[in-house]
Amino acid sequence: MDSHPIAADGPVLVFGGPYSNLEATRAVLAEAARRGIEPRQVVCTGDVVAYAADPIETVDLVRRAGIRVIMGNCEESLAARAEDCGCGFDPESACAALSAAWYAFADARLDGEARRWMRDLPRRIDLTLAGRRLAFVHGGAGEINKFVFASAADDELAAEIDRTGCEGVVAGHCGIPFTRLVGRRLWHNAGAVGMPANDGTPRAWYSLLSLEPGGIRIEHRALDYDWSVAAAKMRRAGLPEGYAAALGSGLWPSRDVLPGAERRRTGVPLDEVALTWCDEPAVAGVCEI
Repeated sequence: MDSHPIAADGPVLVFGGPYSNLEATRAVLAEAARRGIEPRQVVCTGDVVAYAADPIETVDLVRRAGIRVIMGNCEESLAARAEDCGCGFDPESACAALSAAWYAFADARLDGEARRWMRDLPRRIDLTLAGRRLAFVHGGAGEINKFVFASAADDELAAEIDRTGCEGVVAGHCGIPFTRLVGRRLWHNAGAVGMPANDGTPRAWYSLLSLEPGGIRIEHRALDYDWSVAAAKMRRAGLPEGYAAALGSGLWPSRDVLPGAERRRTGVPLDEVALTWCDEPAVAGVCEI
C-alpha cells in the first residue's frame, strides 16, 4: 500500500465515518476550528458517504474544509460505481440488507467530480508526531474493509502493525472508539461522527493526539450535535428507519459485525478518556473507553 508521508507539529484531530451526516460533520469541523487546529492537522479516516441523507453535501463540506482524508471502502466502491459498498458484511446479514438502500441512495446523488475526488484519495497517510511514525488507514493495514475491534488479539494487532512498518496505526471502519497498546506499539481508532457508537447515547466520537513531555497524549472525546435534524432528513428521504432511529437511541439496528465482547457492551455508555503513549516501554493491555 503506497503511503503519503507528512509531519505534524501540533495537535492532530482525528475522526472517522461522516457517513453523509452533514450535521455531525459540521460539528466536528467546528470543534477543530474552536480548538485552533488547522485543517492540515485534521485527519478523517474515511467513509465520508454512507447511511445518512446528505452524501453530496457532506463530500462538498469535507472538500472545502481542506482536511486530510483517507479513502474508505465506501469511497472506493462509489468511485468505481461498484454494485455495493464493499463494507465487508456477510452477504446474508442484516447489515448487508440495510446497506443496499443507503448505497443506492448515495450512488444516485453523487456527481462525477465527487467520484473523481474519491478515486484520488490516498489509502494510507504516514504521519510523524513526536518522532513516531503512525500509519493512518481505513480498515486494516492490507484490507480496506477489515474490521478491527478492541477485543482483537494482541497477535492480530501486532501483525497488522508489522505490515505498516510504523510504530502505530490509526484506523477507522469499525465505528467504535478504542485505543490498544501492544508492547510499545499502538492501535488507535477515533470512532465515527456520523453514527453513534452503539453505546445507548446519540453522541459522536473523535480523538485528539498531542505532544506532551514523555510521549503522545491521546484523548477520546465525545461530540454532541443536533442528531434530530439528521434523523428527520433520513426519514424524509425514505432511508432505513433502523439507522435513522439509531441517531437518537445510540443503538445500531444490526450488530452482526460485532465480536462477542463488543456485542455484550451494547447500550453501555462510553466515557471520555485520555492516556499517554509513553516513550518508556508500555505494559501490553487495553486502554479503551
